[in-house]
Amino acid sequence: MRYYELTCLISTNLSETELKNLQDKIKTLIQEEGGVLAEAKKTANLIMLNFSLAPDKLGSLEKKLKSENQILRYLILSKKVPKMISPLAKIPITRIPKVEKIKKEKVKLQEIEEKLEEILGET
Repeated sequence: MRYYELTCLISTNLSETELKNLQDKIKTLIQEEGGVLAEAKKTANLIMLNFSLAPDKLGSLEKKLKSENQILRYLILSKKVPKMISPLAKIPITRIPKVEKIKKEKVKLQEIEEKLEEILGET
């Protein structure tokens, strides 16, 4: 599956309820095609939906969007999959925290020489 962003410019003649119903209908259209919704943003009458969908289903989704008279314009962009979202699962990928390196105490050169003399002197 690929990751997409759908942006729709919606008619200003719709009430807030009609706009919400249209947004729900668009989400359903994506899901009917086997798409998985990631997030939705709504600003005035501009709706942005991020979703993943099999590339061969994109044409069918576009036909359905074109048949909606209330959608004045739409734009579907192919995007890179965000690192935090797995394209095969509906759950975010958990990140493993970095493990800090253990700081070792520095040994003085004098101590190393004394230890070498001790070891070599005994053999």
